[in-house]
Amino acid sequence: MHEIPAPGVPSPAPTAPSPASVQVGLWSSFRALLRWSLASIGAMLPLIVVIQAALAAGIVIGFGFLIPDITPDSALFLSTGAPTILLLTVGLVIVPQGVSRARASGALDFQRALPVSRPLLLLVDLVVWSLIALPGVAIGLLVAWLRYDLSYSFDWALLVLASLLVTTTATAVGYAIAVLFPAMLAQLISQVLVFFVLLFSPITFPASQLPEWFQAVHRLLPIQPAAELLRAGIASEDFTAQGRDLAVLSLWTVAGLLITTRALVRRG
Repeated sequence: MHEIPAPGVPSPAPTAPSPASVQVGLWSSFRALLRWSLASIGAMLPLIVVIQAALAAGIVIGFGFLIPDITPDSALFLSTGAPTILLLTVGLVIVPQGVSRARASGALDFQRALPVSRPLLLLVDLVVWSLIALPGVAIGLLVAWLRYDLSYSFDWALLVLASLLVTTTATAVGYAIAVLFPAMLAQLISQVLVFFVLLFSPITFPASQLPEWFQAVHRLLPIQPAAELLRAGIASEDFTAQGRDLAVLSLWTVAGLLITTRALVRRG
């Protein structure tokens, strides 16, 4: 039987959860959501990885056919830009499509109803799509090495940092598009963005080939800084990144996370 406190004796105050129990709860929630996300992709997971690898190889080989008598310098510039295209494509196309399907099926609303922090939903997607994109990046670099006989000089610290920032920015923007807009409009916006990235962004070609006003636009967007940072991380002896590139990409990363988190908290 429960004891009834005597009159005038205050009831004991509830104890606050310890930091260790909070960490265990967050880790358990993260693992559960991660298993949920992987299970929701299901049998499509290997196919998506294969498609990403084929896209990376196609960019390296296919774009090379557009450059007559491609030189080693041009081949290196093209090949070191392919990972940026791949990471941006994953974040701006595949993520919005996956989130839109989750909205249509009610899975996203169910996840929002769970007693977990909503930013944790974004963190799980960041991890899942990063793991999906990484094999394609590695295969793209391998194909470039075999096709053009390139030599890389990795700056691993810069490469890891740049990859995290690019993936986070692209995924956050793609997630925000899928959450804020209707499914059809979100898919249309994502297709326009990837079209812009592939054909009108200085990733596989130097920015000097663009009109001056377009160069000024790209100095404010995260696409060129993302390419420059990743390029310097892959071939540090041939390319260098500026502090401004890191600052611009970091600002876009923070802005994307804030907008996405606000959208997740306010809607639903």
